[in-house]
Amino acid sequence: MSAVKSPQEKKILSLLKDRRNMYGEIPHASRKNIKRGKQNQHQEERRTSNQVLAAIGTHLSEEQMVASEMMADAKATAHRLNGFKKFADRPLRDYLERQQLRRKRLGMFDIVETDKDAEVS
Repeated sequence: MSAVKSPQEKKILSLLKDRRNMYGEIPHASRKNIKRGKQNQHQEERRTSNQVLAAIGTHLSEEQMVASEMMADAKATAHRLNGFKKFADRPLRDYLERQQLRRKRLGMFDIVETDKDAEVS
C-alpha cells in the first residue's frame, strides 16, 4: 500500500515525477539527436587531435614531439569537457506552468474572464 494517502499528495508527487520534453523537438528526433551529438563530439575530438599531431614532422626533436602529443591530449580533453551534454526533461509541473503563462500572454484567459464579468453584470 502506498504511503501517500490523499489524492492531492498523489497529484503533487505525480507532477514532480512525470517529465516533459520542453526543448521543442518531437521525442524521436531527440533520441536521434542525442546519438548525433555524441558522434559529432567524438569526431571533433579526433579531428583536433589529428590536426595537432599532423604538425609533427620527422625533423622535430623528441621533446617537441612529446610536447605536441600533450597538446593534442589537452585539446581533446577541452573539447570533451565543452562538448555534448544530455539534459533531463523538465518536470510536468514546470511544463504546465509554462503553458498557463503562454495562454495568459496570448490572451486565451481574457475571453473566459470577460464572459464571467458579463454574467455578473
